[in-house]
Amino acid sequence: MPETQTVDERPYAAPPARNRLDRYFRISERGSTFGREIRGGFATFFTMAYILVLNPIILGSAKDKFGHSLDTGQLVTATALVACVMTVVMGVGGNLPLAIAAGLGLNAVVAFQLAPLMSWSDAMGLVVLEGLVICLLVLTGLRQAIMNAIPHQLKQAIGVGIGLFIAFIGFVDAGFVSRIPDAAGTTVPVQLGAVGRLTGWPVLVFCLGVLLTVALLARKVKGAILLSIVTMTLVAIVIDSVADIKSWGLTTPKVPDTIVATPDFGLIGHFSLFGGFAKAGAVTAVLLVFTLILSDFFDAMGTIVGISAEAGLLDEQGRVPGIGRVLFIDGAAAVAGGIGSASSNTAYIESAAGVGEGARTGFANLITGGLFGLALFLTPLLTIVPLQAAAPALIAVGFLMMTQVKHIEWDRYDIAVPAFLTIAAMPFTYSITDGIGAGFLSYVVIKTVLGKAKEVNWLLWGVSALFLVYFAIDPVEQILGAK
Repeated sequence: MPETQTVDERPYAAPPARNRLDRYFRISERGSTFGREIRGGFATFFTMAYILVLNPIILGSAKDKFGHSLDTGQLVTATALVACVMTVVMGVGGNLPLAIAAGLGLNAVVAFQLAPLMSWSDAMGLVVLEGLVICLLVLTGLRQAIMNAIPHQLKQAIGVGIGLFIAFIGFVDAGFVSRIPDAAGTTVPVQLGAVGRLTGWPVLVFCLGVLLTVALLARKVKGAILLSIVTMTLVAIVIDSVADIKSWGLTTPKVPDTIVATPDFGLIGHFSLFGGFAKAGAVTAVLLVFTLILSDFFDAMGTIVGISAEAGLLDEQGRVPGIGRVLFIDGAAAVAGGIGSASSNTAYIESAAGVGEGARTGFANLITGGLFGLALFLTPLLTIVPLQAAAPALIAVGFLMMTQVKHIEWDRYDIAVPAFLTIAAMPFTYSITDGIGAGFLSYVVIKTVLGKAKEVNWLLWGVSALFLVYFAIDPVEQILGAK
């Protein structure tokens, strides 16, 4: 994979478009091909297909204020449907290889913070409100202005941080790294494997997958990431059939008895826009919406910038092409997630797997979205890929995104320290938003103490103030009487 480049830095001259589809998606213009886009679409889907299992587990494991739980089958349908529609909309409207699905972290907020205070329909109504507010911020130009106000090297740091974050996700999801239980009485938070060493066949599949993926990448094999996922899934199926394995985690690689399942659309449209204000109180509801907005706003911003940078689509000022449309669609995805009872949907960092396969346009989204559409009916077949077979793609993509670190001026403390905190905080806090907040706050503070406060865009001052509230949300809630 070549180093990240902006559009104007690319050494090739774009060939003429082959047909209308090529012209619309600017496939040849961006140095891509239909083959790369298709491979990228498949790779992105298989690295994020786990959401079809994980989102129903997270939402389905919680109960609302009245003791009601959401049906797992209906959650699978809702998750696949919203991901399908909004991924295609992002591809056609935003023309970026950015897949969309239920946001991890956001769904946990909905399940474990919102639902216990209100009904499920009330909680989903607050998600809809969050998305509407984000769309309003886009229409006023504020969200785009904030993105343009971020220094280019800080954007590159966001991309590097996301790379480390998704690599860490890959290690954790595969069981290569695990959290040490608090009962262990140690200050070390994570360890190798489940018991301080690697055990079991599933982890072996992951390790072999990592070696296969990096070997194929080093040999510059076309479709390296996708080929690795498919190969290791087949290996996992064989191993599962001959070995006594206690658990693969969320997904067991077994050949399904049936490949067709009937979707259940029972949760679609079950939301109450302002019911949460009556159930939880106005102050609490506002703070909950604020938390959702801040997390969604900057998670998506970091993902969009990081993926676009890795794809070489940023212009000379580090701006994302068509950013207004992209941001609006991302906000609309939150609205769609609430309407569909799938929780807030947002751009996925796993889209980097598709970029690693060469995807550069929204055409890849048609493939990814189409596969989510198929998942509505073929869930037993499309969810046999275990995390141990898909996670190596995240490790490889983490490496590819890490290469952007060389563009940061590490001898300039006013940019190097915020860049470092951005990069480090994302994997260490397991949050893109927290990493961006740490970077913004430190950037403003360091510029100020160096007497360069005037160099900071006024929008960054405002956003940093919001992050200060975000990090201090517990005492703020206590002051306002929400706790």
